[in-house]
This record gives sequence, structure tokens and C-alpha cells, in this order.
Amino acid sequence: MVIPGALLTAALRYAELGCRVFPCIPGTKHPITQHGFRDASGEAAQIEEWWAKHPTANIGVAAEGLLVVDIDGANNPWPGDPDRAADLAGAGAVALTPRGGRHHLFRRPEGVNWKCSTGKIANGVDIRTDGGYIVVAPSEIKEGPYRWADTLELTEPPSQLPEPPAWLVAELDRLANGSPTVATGTPTVAHVATNVATVATDANPIPAGQRNATLARLAGSMRRVGMGQTEITAALRETNRGRCFPPLGEGEVDRIAASVARYPPDGVAVAAAENHFDQMYAAADAAADDEPELPDPGPIPDELLRVPGFIDEVMHYTLDTAPYPEPVLAFAGALTLQALLAGRKVRDAMDNRTNLYVLSLANSGVGKDHARKVNARILYEAGLADCLGTGFASGEGIEDRLFVQPASLFQVDEIDGLLLRVGQSRDARHEAIVTMLLQMYSSASSIYVMRAKANHERSVIDQPCLCLFGTAVPKLFYEAMSARLMTNGFLARLLILECRGRGAGRDDTERPIPASILEAAKWWAAFKPGASGNLADWHPTPHRVPHTDEAAAVFRDVRERADAEYARCERANDPAGMAIWARAYEKARRLALLHAVSACRDNPVITPDAATWAGSFVEHQTRRMLFMARQHASESEFDARRKRLLDVLEQWQKQHGDEWMPLWKVNRKLPWSNREHEEVRDTLLQQRLIEFQVVPPGRKGGRPTAGYRLLPAPAPTASE
Repeated sequence: MVIPGALLTAALRYAELGCRVFPCIPGTKHPITQHGFRDASGEAAQIEEWWAKHPTANIGVAAEGLLVVDIDGANNPWPGDPDRAADLAGAGAVALTPRGGRHHLFRRPEGVNWKCSTGKIANGVDIRTDGGYIVVAPSEIKEGPYRWADTLELTEPPSQLPEPPAWLVAELDRLANGSPTVATGTPTVAHVATNVATVATDANPIPAGQRNATLARLAGSMRRVGMGQTEITAALRETNRGRCFPPLGEGEVDRIAASVARYPPDGVAVAAAENHFDQMYAAADAAADDEPELPDPGPIPDELLRVPGFIDEVMHYTLDTAPYPEPVLAFAGALTLQALLAGRKVRDAMDNRTNLYVLSLANSGVGKDHARKVNARILYEAGLADCLGTGFASGEGIEDRLFVQPASLFQVDEIDGLLLRVGQSRDARHEAIVTMLLQMYSSASSIYVMRAKANHERSVIDQPCLCLFGTAVPKLFYEAMSARLMTNGFLARLLILECRGRGAGRDDTERPIPASILEAAKWWAAFKPGASGNLADWHPTPHRVPHTDEAAAVFRDVRERADAEYARCERANDPAGMAIWARAYEKARRLALLHAVSACRDNPVITPDAATWAGSFVEHQTRRMLFMARQHASESEFDARRKRLLDVLEQWQKQHGDEWMPLWKVNRKLPWSNREHEEVRDTLLQQRLIEFQVVPPGRKGGRPTAGYRLLPAPAPTASE
């Protein structure tokens, strides 16, 4: 554990070296200050004031004037290129991060146009420079401490650090100019790279059955002139997008690049001459079409959990007062609170509203209730307690509640139970709840006509704003997922965020709600745009939030990417993917609107930053949802049982290795009928996913014993 005084001493030392520092929430990488790294200071008095209030705060350093190469993973010196790894290892300052990665610090050259990026220059390699920040030693997070490498500690001003290697400068320049980072170190390589660009934009498509072998031959040409795996991967992805119809999954493309990159340059010609590439890859082409691979984007990155202004303030207050702080839960709570406050009061140029359905997945004990309590306290203090709901009794109940309170926030735990009953079609009441949620979501910019009641005329709800902040246990939620739920539109409207785990516990978390948060909540409560009189609350005229021309260009790019993904899913006959990508652009517009009103409630404008953040957030969340759906969603109850048995055997294997799992233990875990067991077992045996044996009694008699065992995965082929 870090001694609190050591953090202040270190922060002052960094300031003496010329760095601008700021405090981060203890045990996390999230800034405490309202504007994050933009509040960073080199003034000793300011630094002492910050750490007097937060003595255990981690230290953030603004990356202005610096170039930080952030490499993930202990065994990832630079993907596919040991020479580049060696170039970085002995230069600049090097910090070791808690998760086994490294920060390589260099001086940022004058006059360059570099920007922060995530994974664009190489897989697992991020760039931090002006507009970004890093956390530095002796800060700690749950996984461990940050520390400097033994002989490469930051002991001199950033202005005295060496500039990055020439090859890295060239790569960053290409990235800044919008070109793929394909190195052009020699004339021969440049010639090949030019040819690759030509191949990628060729009008002639590469049909199914020839894609793998064609890409492999192209990779061989690049490897023969010395290009590394990173450059080959980037070029193959471009060709795959431009000419392969339908495109291969990115995982398949990456495997081809990695496999060819293992050849020495002088060995590629021999392989090509002996027709190795056709033999190695052509047979795999058809198999790649059977089930396109969806790469796992992983949990949502920290930088996407940042929205300036009110949302950041509420998130930080939630983290600061949580017994077990968890950033994703805090962010989800703050986002839905802002969505409620701005509901029926703002809209964008396309008449999008702020109503959101957000679902946070967290295991028991993580503290799912704390963010809900914070929202309830803020709304109570602002005089908006009537806007809160805690559960869904029926579809009619939701309708009646919205008639009385047209802007409402429902905070619901264990929402997986509702989804499970809908997915299994066992309860019409729960089906009616989901139907009502769908109708309210789509009616936010129009009028919802209520059901007819005895002796009453039909009533209407003008522009209902129903916001949902749901929580669920991941395992139970994924078990509830079904193909029906993936295609009926409800999950497509959800923003699903997965928590990382339980934070470090702490005492003394009671804090008053900051005055700025209460002031903002009360401002929204009193804000009645565009209307006056008694009907202002019932028939509001929301304020139209404009967007800049630059933001409009970002939105066009977001829409085109979502449309391209929809078309890909349509070609692949993937209705779940079509349903979810169809809602991506709309969700991005709503989130950008929330970003704008959070950053500046008095005069909000949707900026390029807001549009870029919203597009990145939705794209990551959509890809993660589809990946998890592919892993867990079931086409039928039989498919769900099949996956459940495989899951039980996988858990057994983790604990017992190759031992057979006795049949009686499987039956205890899965209390199905004998017929159901036989049907599932026969299917998995035919698919060669399991083994099943019956051992006869020994010489001393007794009963025969039976057991299951997972079959080992097939040995990787050359293309893997």
C-alpha cells in the first residue's frame, strides 16, 4: 500500500520536472477534478490543496508535450516486430503498468499533428499525447501499482526526453493523415504497399472459395520484401473490406496474416512455388462462411466513460461515496439521471430525445444499489422524487405512471428475470411489459394514445420520456438471452455495460451532495423551454440543440458504418445483427445530445467531440453485445440445454482436468428428464464436442458407471 504522503511528494516532484498533474480517484484511473486532465497544474499550491483533500488520490499526468506509447500485455513488446520492440526498450522513460503493460515516454516533436488513438497503430498499442493523460507511479489500482523500470525512470523534464524513433514518427504521420499504418521502409516495400492499395480498391471482387488463398498470396508478397505482421494485417483488412464478397471475419484475416508472417522472408518464395498457400487456406474458406467470427472488443474502455460536466460530476460523486467503487455502475447511473432531467426539454435536429434504456451487468456484492441510491437522493433534494420508479408491475401500470408523470426514471434490479420469462414465452404479463417499453421508447417524440377505459375517453401522453436504469447478474442475464429477444427490438434499444469487478472496499464514504450537482438538477427541474401557462408540463416544446458542421460530418460517418454493418448482416442472413445495427445511429444521436447538455446546459451545442464520443461508445457497445450474444444466445430451449451442458463440462474441466465427470453429478447440476439428457447428449456426440462412456462393473460387482468428458479442441491448422 502506498503511504499517502508519498503521493503528494511524488506529485510535487513531477511538477518540478515540468509535468502538469491532477488527482485521480483512489484505486482508479478516473480524474477527480471536474474537467479531468484539462485541470492539470504545475503549481505547488494547487497540488498541495488537491492532495490535502484527497491524500490517497492517484497521480495523473497530462500528456501535453509528450508522446506516450501505451503497450498492453506482458508478452506484447510490439505486435509481430521484435526489432521495433528493441528500439523502444532502451529509449526514453519506461513505466510498468499494473496489468503487465508498459508506457514508453518520448518528447513530442514540434509541429506534428498527432492525436490520441486506441489500437490504430498496432493491435494492443495506444498513443497518448496532447489531449490525453496517463497515471504514474506510485499510484495503485486494484491490479497493483504503477512503477518505473529500473534504469528508465522519469528523472528529467519531458523536454529533455529523446524524440521517438524515425519509424514511429513515420507511422504516426501516416495515421494523422488518414492513411493506414503500413510501413514503407525501403523502395521495394513501398512498391508492394502501393500494389496492396491497388488490390484493395480493384473493381473485381474476390468470390467465396478464393478469398483465403488470395489474401494469403498477397500476404506472402509483402512478407517476401520484409514487411512485418502489423503491416500485413492492415493491408489484408483493407483488401478484405474492399474486394472480398462477403468479407471474411477479421479474426480469420488476422490469422492469415499471422501465419504468413511466421515465414522468414527468404522462405516465402519456396512456399508459394510449392502451392502451399492454396493448400493451406482454400479448404478453410467455405468453413469461414458458416459462422463469421465476431471479434471480442472487450469491456468498455475507460476513456468512453467520460462525459464532461454534470455526468462526470455525478459519476465522481458516486465513486467517491461508494463502499466498493465501480466506474461502470457509476457512469450508467449518472448517464440515466441526466437523461431523465433533460427528458421532454431538449431535442436534436432530427427530433431525437434523451430517453435511454441502460443495463449494467455486475455480480452480487459489487454494489449495484449505490448508484440507484445516489440518483434517488439527488432527485429528492431537487424536488423530483415523483419521477422515480422501482419496478414494473404490468404494462398498464407503466402507462398509468407515465400519464401522471410523463418523465420517469425506473431503476430496476434483476431485470434478467423479466427477460427470461419473455424469452421463454411463459408469461403474457411480462410480454406486455416489454411491449409497453418498446412503445414508450418510440413515442418519445410524438404522442402515445392510451388504452380505452370504461366510462372514460381515450387519453394521450404527449412526448413520454421513460428512462430505464436496470441491473442484472451477468451469468443470469446471458442465460436469459434468446434469439427471440435479440430480434424483437428490445435488446436493440438497450445500452448494455459490463462491470469490471468489485472495487477495493473502503470506510468513511459519507459525503454531502455537491452544491453544483443539486444546482444543476434544480435548474433542469425549473427549465420549461418554448412554452408557458398551465399546459407547459403536459405539452412541452423542447429546446432544439444545434450541431456544428464538423459534428454533422462525424454523424454521417457513424451512420455509414452502421449501415455497412447492417448490410453485412443482411447478406449473412443474421437477423439479430440487423436488429441491433439498425438502432446504432439513433442511439449515437441520443448520446451526443446528452453529451452536449451535460457539458453546457445553458447553451448546449453538439460538437465533434460529442459526436465522436457517442459514435465510438455505441460502436463498441454494439460489437460487444453481438459478440456476447453469439456466445450465449440460444435459438431454442433445446439449444439452451446444449450450451448449458457444455458450460457444466467446461467448469468441471477447469477444476478436474481430463477426469470424466460422473453422470450422476451432471444430472444433479441439470435436473432434466432422461429423454432431454439423451437428446442433448446425442447431438453433442454427433458434433464431436463431448465423449460419453459407460464403464461396466468390476470383478466385485456393483453398478455400471457413466461419465462425460469434453473432447479437446481440434489442433490448429496452418491458417490459425
